[in-house]
Amino acid sequence: MLRNGCIAVLFALFLSACGSSAKAPVGERGIPSASNPGTHRVSKGESLYSIAWKYGIDYKELAKWNGINSPYTIHANQQLRTEPPRSVVRMPLQTESVKPVPLPTPAQKSKPIQKPAPPVANKPVARGKPASTGKPVWQWPAQGRLARKFDAKSTGKKGIAIAGQRNAPVRAAAAGRVVYRGSGLVGYGRLIIVKHNNNYLSAYGHNQELMIEEGDQVRAGQVIARMGSSGTKSVMLHFEIRRNGKPVDPLRLLPRR
Repeated sequence: MLRNGCIAVLFALFLSACGSSAKAPVGERGIPSASNPGTHRVSKGESLYSIAWKYGIDYKELAKWNGINSPYTIHANQQLRTEPPRSVVRMPLQTESVKPVPLPTPAQKSKPIQKPAPPVANKPVARGKPASTGKPVWQWPAQGRLARKFDAKSTGKKGIAIAGQRNAPVRAAAAGRVVYRGSGLVGYGRLIIVKHNNNYLSAYGHNQELMIEEGDQVRAGQVIARMGSSGTKSVMLHFEIRRNGKPVDPLRLLPRR
């Protein structure tokens, strides 16, 4: 009986070991997590400009970090780095010993010493005309009362708010190209972002209707949207200007009225 009991116990332990095979922990295979800090997974409808706007960085830096060239095409589910890569600087190791310089012989001293020829200055290479980096000529994007001023330290106040009537025209504050059209940025409602040159972008939020498409060239003063209350409680236009990814006070650039 004792022998049969031992056999039964050993058999039960064998079955228990087989039924509890260890499972690989989540992430062991190296699959990147959607919440991986320092990265952003592209959603449908996003552009490189809207993602840079969301994180408050210069679109040119975002493109550089991810090896993306103009016209900055990105795809849904693409994972982008939103922080600069860490570069490790390694100092070269000195492996060669310093050899003594032999002194000249009397015969070499009698020979005239030739002076080295002066270095030839490098001539500048002719390049194409650089992209414009001058400041655009700004104008007010809408008529109405100034409801909120700029405050770079407060969330949601990195621009100005202009209160007005629903469906009132929203105009491009300067000439440029539409680089984002949509409602993918939380807190902006129906949004338009216009690129004016390599440095300046402007944004127009909380619109009722968007009148232009992404990629369209717009003139200064051209109607691009209708004022509304998307993403907010009252009818207003949220207007921002950013230079190299950083918000600037629009009241310092707009003409006085």
